[in-house]
Amino acid sequence: MPSLNLDQTIRAWSSIAETVFVPHTEQEYEHLVELLDSLIDQVGEDETHPLASMMDVIGVLIENYEAEHIPELEEIA
Repeated sequence: MPSLNLDQTIRAWSSIAETVFVPHTEQEYEHLVELLDSLIDQVGEDETHPLASMMDVIGVLIENYEAEHIPELEEIA
């Protein structure tokens, strides 16, 4: 596994940190849901698309928020 280049990682993360984050409020959650919807429209089911893994990460962030803050969704599943 390649070593982590912190300077490069900091630059990359700084450019997306306002877009990809752990949601703590309903507004932040809704922002991520809208972003995921846009990614789904763009990526579809193409697992080789450059943004496919970003879509997966945002999906996990949304699922975690829902599990913690919207327990009735867990009951439906």
